[in-house]
Amino acid sequence: MNRLLVVDDEMNIRKVIREYAEFNDFLVDEAADGEQAVEMAYNNDYDIIVMDIMMPKLDGYSACREIRKSKNTPVILLSARSEEYDKLFGFELGIDDYVIKPFSPKELMARINAVIARSRAMNARAAAAASASASEEKEQSLNFEGLHIDKAGRSVTVDGEKAELTPKEYELLCYLAEHKGIALSREQLLEDIWGYDFYGDDRTIDTHIKNLRNHLGPYRDHIITLRGVGYKFEF
Repeated sequence: MNRLLVVDDEMNIRKVIREYAEFNDFLVDEAADGEQAVEMAYNNDYDIIVMDIMMPKLDGYSACREIRKSKNTPVILLSARSEEYDKLFGFELGIDDYVIKPFSPKELMARINAVIARSRAMNARAAAAASASASEEKEQSLNFEGLHIDKAGRSVTVDGEKAELTPKEYELLCYLAEHKGIALSREQLLEDIWGYDFYGDDRTIDTHIKNLRNHLGPYRDHIITLRGVGYKFEF
């Protein structure tokens, strides 16, 4: 049974989400502010967190940042703010989706299920890579001078220093490197990395590429922007 943490300072919103989630066989916990959410996320293993942005004590952005220090639980942010900046800032923090208030509870549940499915597929791929033999691990590493991608360990080093990438940044770099020299459209990247059911738009790719480049130091320019198309990895 899936376990959900709902975080919102409005009791009525928590109640609505709880009712729909429990109808869909979820176990639901509630938090009324960001600090409580961080504590509960530390002490429990949730399949997903649905969290408001504007809350007392600690806002949703800050709470998400704190949770990400120890847990990789999928997060959907709720907000009455529909500006592009707010959405992009959330995706830069590593959230999995952004829902604007007022929202349809049925649509929110569809998004919750889609995010959980993507997260489990990613975790399954990571578990399979971790169980590979030593020889397979060697075959699963990609090396470009001082840029080393360890696919089995899902880690990246730049001139010997570990690069702190989010899961999606790692997947994006790995995908680009595996398709070295091939022009990849934003639509293709969204489809193959985020999945068919992703509700975002192709600006999500641009944001992740910008963050990824910042982590690659002297190798940032090997991710080439193809105007009007997408991106290409060249080395």
